[in-house]
Amino acid sequence: MRSLDIAGTGMQAQQTNVEVISNNIANMTTTGFKRKRPEFQDLIYQNLRRVGADSSDSGSIVPSGAQVGLGVRTAAIYRINEQGNLQQTSNQLDMAVQGNGYFQVTLPSGDTAYTRDGTFGLAADGTIVTADGYVVQPGVQIPANATSVTVNQSGQVQVTLSGQTTPQTAGQLQLAVFPNDAGLEAQGGNMYLETAASGQPVTGNPASPGFGSVMQGFIETSNVNVVSEITNLITAQRAYEMNSKVITTSDDMLSTLTNLR
Repeated sequence: MRSLDIAGTGMQAQQTNVEVISNNIANMTTTGFKRKRPEFQDLIYQNLRRVGADSSDSGSIVPSGAQVGLGVRTAAIYRINEQGNLQQTSNQLDMAVQGNGYFQVTLPSGDTAYTRDGTFGLAADGTIVTADGYVVQPGVQIPANATSVTVNQSGQVQVTLSGQTTPQTAGQLQLAVFPNDAGLEAQGGNMYLETAASGQPVTGNPASPGFGSVMQGFIETSNVNVVSEITNLITAQRAYEMNSKVITTSDDMLSTLTNLR
């Protein structure tokens, strides 16, 4: 019976749906996290009577035919890149991107990763780094005798040194934007890597045309909407139950068939 396999694909699809929702809920407090949404497609169809086929020698054509679908499959899991809320932290090394763009980070392998997580700190030599100690490009160093650090919306880093009143420019942060943000490959640790689907990054100063601005003393919270996720979870659970009911019904039909005398 096709219904057994069809319902099985439905249960697998809803299992994937629940896994995506659970990951969204688990990361509801993750800085810069972007929620995911699964998309499904129907599987190939079997033709019991092909549409458009000749039904007689006189040239009459079957108007609709008879097709039976074979279930569902996961087509993609999209990342929803809408802006998260900005939460004030008053930490002078916390930075949030308001608008388009990613901070660029140098990984230990030498590759460049991209992140919206702006919870930065200082390395032993004063270089601005991520929470994992990875250097934030282009490697801005804060002098040891700096009394304050200011980052304006354009990403310019200025420091005030001990005994001085005039700020000095320590460096310039840049952002990267992509033609297709959804094509970035998630690596964990709030990091993404460039792929053929994302396109090559375009870098520029924050607050310039096409780039977001940098907000010092803020972090971008997750864009997960808990109410929507719980609603989606209930819907997925009911869909899973209905598919399991189809399997039960198909099993009862087979049992009836085998018990025929």
